[in-house]
Amino acid sequence: MDRDWGEPLDLDAVAGHAGYSRFHFVRAFKAAYGETPGQYLSRRRIERAEELLRTADLTVTEICGLVGFSSLGTFSARFKQRTGLTPTEYRARHVGRGAALIPGCFALLYAGGFPGRVQQGGGDPGEPDSAAPDFEERNSGEAR
Repeated sequence: MDRDWGEPLDLDAVAGHAGYSRFHFVRAFKAAYGETPGQYLSRRRIERAEELLRTADLTVTEICGLVGFSSLGTFSARFKQRTGLTPTEYRARHVGRGAALIPGCFALLYAGGFPGRVQQGGGDPGEPDSAAPDFEERNSGEAR
């Protein structure tokens, strides 16, 4: 989960990789880390979004896709729940401190574009579609 936090993740696949059923995995993960896998993944994605909002000249929508959210509404709600600010408010409060913003084209190049999207000129048609909700968004009940 730490390596692929920006990609759509499937709870059953992650649990299977760990050798557990999804329900036992959620219980064991929460016992070990103090939060469910969905909460953990959401926190990691929001932390990365905070960094991008402070350092990259990307739109909130672009950052939403880069950090693994397929819904701007879900991203904004989770971001505000975690930080107390909307992504736009967060950027306005923190931008201008330190170095200049990295141009968006460089940030996207470094990040490899949007996860799950087929790049122009080819790509793997078997890649997951970034619009498909991952387990963190589908199982929002686990994340509360």
